Amino acid sequence: MEVRDDASPTARSLALLELVQDRPGISAHDLAARLGVSDRAVRRHVDTLRRAGVPIESTRGRYGGYRVGRGLRLPPLMFTGAEALGLVMAVLEGRGDVDADDPVGSALRKIVRVLPEQVARAAQAVRQVPTAHQPSAPRIDPEVTAALVQAAAAGRRVRIDYAPEGKPPRPMEIDPWAVVLRRQRWYVLGWSHTVGARRVLRVDRVSSVRERVETFETPPDLDAAEVVDAHLSEGWAHEVELVVDAPASYVARRLPRTHGRLEPLDDDRTRVRGSTNDLDQYAARLASLDVPFEVVTPAGLGEACRRLAHRFSAAGG
Repeated sequence: MEVRDDASPTARSLALLELVQDRPGISAHDLAARLGVSDRAVRRHVDTLRRAGVPIESTRGRYGGYRVGRGLRLPPLMFTGAEALGLVMAVLEGRGDVDADDPVGSALRKIVRVLPEQVARAAQAVRQVPTAHQPSAPRIDPEVTAALVQAAAAGRRVRIDYAPEGKPPRPMEIDPWAVVLRRQRWYVLGWSHTVGARRVLRVDRVSSVRERVETFETPPDLDAAEVVDAHLSEGWAHEVELVVDAPASYVARRLPRTHGRLEPLDDDRTRVRGSTNDLDQYAARLASLDVPFEVVTPAGLGEACRRLAHRFSAAGG
């Protein structure tokens, strides 16, 4: 961060805040060097921020330094031009254009509103770029997601209203072990006390969350992402089995975990068991394997591979 020699005390105080936010635990010596001031001036700027209600904490000793503490008042957020434009682009890439009433759209407007004029103009120009993004996943309620994440972090059981596909909502009590994002969909993994079994539930089908007094312990060594991926690879129309002439470590790098479970047969061969609704799409993904493999089942997947090979051969002349 560069600070002009003729910067005002207020500008230096805000620059100090940004440095502390970016590098929690930064020392007074490092702050002084980056701001071009003395250690005494650093303490004066810290006092200025504290009087303004910004909770700057300090620790003494060889490894001491400054950090922004948790207070009743939210410290101001400061973005560089590149950071602000990056946020706008990330929203457009991930969500496409957003509606005025959408929480993401509202947050984006607030960010743009407080940017310097030159950066704000650039951000508005980026927002006008046409996008062909059409999210396949339904929008979810941020408050519902936040409530599930917080309950998982606190180890609290929750009572939810959950609507299975094509059915009306019904109450469920679950221990939310983790919330996972996969394929642009949010899932909550946990133990359902209603059915007495582990469940993976879609968050977009949860309409309400009420925290209970009961607590739970998350299973030790739980890999929530792996469990959800395994769940997403099962239960589709076509059961898939294939044998790949490569170690499981190689196959894991080439195929998404949602394509099936990997079973090492020996040091050089791996069995893949999964399921899919779209054999042609599954075959297209297998094209990323640059080693021999055999489709054991279903026959339709072998036919899809042959059709794909024929198109590739035709494309090559």
